[in-house]
Amino acid sequence: MARFASFREFYPYYLSEHGNRTSRRLHFLGSWGVLVLLAVAIATRNPWWLLAALVCGYGFAWVGHFFFEKNRPATFRHPFYSFAGDWVMFKDILTGKIRF
Repeated sequence: MARFASFREFYPYYLSEHGNRTSRRLHFLGSWGVLVLLAVAIATRNPWWLLAALVCGYGFAWVGHFFFEKNRPATFRHPFYSFAGDWVMFKDILTGKIRF
């Protein structure tokens, strides 16, 4: 298992694990779904939507890894950096830095 001293060091590795365009799209859609479900949880004051947000985010991402990337999600080895990587990649896709 690779060791990373910082997120800055980890992020290029994270991107290399997301080279498949369909996988990136699934990650993006999962993250978008998380934001929608968080808004629903707040609007309805129903914490069960938070569980739905968790399932949505990881579900889309893991389908991308297992079926398109054919690799193991970084979540299992680097949970905190991976979580941050998801949101930085989401931002990079939104801003056009990474191709959707």
